[in-house]
Amino acid sequence: MKTKYLISIVGPTAIGKTALSIKLAQHFKTEIISADSRQFFKEMEIGTAAPTKQELASAKHHFVHNKSIHDNYSVGIFEKEVLKTLNTLFKTNNIVIMVGGSGLYVDAVTKGLDDFPDIDSTIRENLNNELKTKGLLHLQEQLKTLDLKSYETIAIDNPHRIIRALEICIGTGKPYSSFLSKKLANRNFKTISVGLMADREIIYNRINQRVDTMIKMGLLNEVENLYDFKKLNSLNTVGYKELFKYLDEKWELDFAIAEIKKNTRRFAKRQLTWFKKNKETLWFDYKTEPNIIVKALEDRLKYSS
Repeated sequence: MKTKYLISIVGPTAIGKTALSIKLAQHFKTEIISADSRQFFKEMEIGTAAPTKQELASAKHHFVHNKSIHDNYSVGIFEKEVLKTLNTLFKTNNIVIMVGGSGLYVDAVTKGLDDFPDIDSTIRENLNNELKTKGLLHLQEQLKTLDLKSYETIAIDNPHRIIRALEICIGTGKPYSSFLSKKLANRNFKTISVGLMADREIIYNRINQRVDTMIKMGLLNEVENLYDFKKLNSLNTVGYKELFKYLDEKWELDFAIAEIKKNTRRFAKRQLTWFKKNKETLWFDYKTEPNIIVKALEDRLKYSS
């Protein structure tokens, strides 16, 4: 096989992507790239549902707990580091597995980042001031008006993402989404995308169960240890920001846990919207036996070679 392949496993959170990635890595005797934008951080273990020590030992993983919450890390840096790692791995492997639910990070590797025009810095300053004075909801409603497509797909609970989208909308007079995926970057490998799916009720039940498990595993203690750093962007994420409000005595614990479940369900909905944009993804029910997925992949590999 002269062509190199990246098998990208996508789907909503709590659907079983990690388990499948390990099965595929073992079958193809290869290694795994994580494309989860929070599993990079070594201080965030329970709340990000990072692979367990046993799972990490089952197959070689890259980009799991390789950064600190204090590091200045971005999707652009991630793209460059992953491409460098892939170049190394493809010297001894024809196939590499990538797994993760962060759509922007997956697309950065498989398609390349989009080019955006330079924007007047005062626009971002004004938006940051609006965030402080009028709150995140105000910015969310503004984005909903200016670019409904972005409002429905990006992580709107992340003020940095909201402000980035808004500054493009305001600075260019065009929707942020209109600048996305206009051209594909050249890659020295082909990507085969595999998606895991389930009925919405099943996904939501799995999410609720996962959150309960995280709480039992000690998520609150993990968040308490990170409290002094709660303003870092890396910690502005579901599972942490809700418990920070509990620790600030703004919410009751039961309410904070319910909010984690609700916000995770919303996140899963956005993940599906994002990943379903790729019409070439091979979708499977989450209960599909790995050997059936392997057979479908091997057929695709033969066809593509």
